[in-house]
Amino acid sequence: MVVDSLSDGKRIAQLLASELTGHEEAFARLEIVDSDPDVEPTDDGTFAYGVDFDDERVADVFVQPDRARVEFRSKPDLTAETASEADLRVRPKAVRPPRTLVFLEDGAQVKWVLPTFRSLVSALEAEQ
Repeated sequence: MVVDSLSDGKRIAQLLASELTGHEEAFARLEIVDSDPDVEPTDDGTFAYGVDFDDERVADVFVQPDRARVEFRSKPDLTAETASEADLRVRPKAVRPPRTLVFLEDGAQVKWVLPTFRSLVSALEAEQ
């Protein structure tokens, strides 16, 4: 049987980590940190790993049974805009400082969120 889509939150998060640590030059300054390889998805979302840019946390990834959630800590307006342009489900998180939540409900959406990470890295590099 052929599976047309991947909707396992843990596997989606693993795919995203693989993409961010792969061979793409744009992500060279990103690092997966505090990873829990034995993470078990929950309905509210369980922390799977963080994403750091030069030792500063810029995002957290959580797993739910049927999706992964990226919580962008840096550049919430930029990340919301670029993720929305990629037709991803986006929601602001009303905390101080504000954050942007991006939901990855299918393995294919991992590729869709990569431009958001690229724009975030570009914006952070421009500040230096």
